[in-house]
Amino acid sequence: MSLKFFHIGFIGFCTVFSLGFGAWCLLANGLPSMFSLMGWMSVIGGIALLIYWFRFLKKSKDVII
Repeated sequence: MSLKFFHIGFIGFCTVFSLGFGAWCLLANGLPSMFSLMGWMSVIGGIALLIYWFRFLKKSKDVII
């Protein structure tokens, strides 16, 4: 496994985890209001990771493994 594939997989995993945690924080009932803030920050971070993932894929297209 090359470092490029590990990076792509790890960023994908972190994106899914961040968006999932954000959705859980925002959709769960009865949580303190701090979880709402953490949820929105996780969603924003997940979107930023998704943008980074696509930019990395575009940039590393020419890199030979």
